[in-house]
Amino acid sequence: MNLYYLVQEPKIKLDKNPLLLLLHGYGSNEEDLFSFASELPNEYYVISVRAPYDLQPYGHAWYAIHFDADENKFSDNEQAIESVHLIADFIDEIVNKYPIDTTNVNLIGFSQGAILSYAIALTFPKKIAKVVALSGYFNQEIMPEVIDTNGISHLKFFVSHGSVDQVIPVEWARKAKPALENLGLEVEYHEYPVGHGVAPQNFFDFKNWLQK
Repeated sequence: MNLYYLVQEPKIKLDKNPLLLLLHGYGSNEEDLFSFASELPNEYYVISVRAPYDLQPYGHAWYAIHFDADENKFSDNEQAIESVHLIADFIDEIVNKYPIDTTNVNLIGFSQGAILSYAIALTFPKKIAKVVALSGYFNQEIMPEVIDTNGISHLKFFVSHGSVDQVIPVEWARKAKPALENLGLEVEYHEYPVGHGVAPQNFFDFKNWLQK
């Protein structure tokens, strides 16, 4: 496998089970989102992936974030696009290794993981069914130049953000819903009175959304 991961097998075994692929944020690791794996719906494989770039002194990233002299931060979009393709390849490997329903592969991304989840779904729509984008934003610069609106019409998005997020401003997150709706996609959007994290109510809301 091209990426290190943790796996929780489904509690209810079917011929082919759906997949929830968890993508953590900058400076975190595969154990972060996996901490709530046991609370996720019983029929899913839950796989949490470690990002490829090591940070010092610890943690991992899907792409670098740089600061300029004025302390403006900007993303390494080339690395981000490489990670989009890396995760797409990882999905191919994982569905070959486990009895996963290839029509029911879903992404749950937090922060950097959410930013990439948008791009993965729009770049490789045949591989993805639903996206839960937590505390991220829609980065137009890592999206494909041409998007086949027919090819993406099945995609569904749950987008949420903390209204007092100090890392990614909520104003950035709010742009995702109109951007996706302009592509003809179904989006459910929520805000919670928290910072850069996942409120308990947020967790219950996206869990219910997945089961709808």
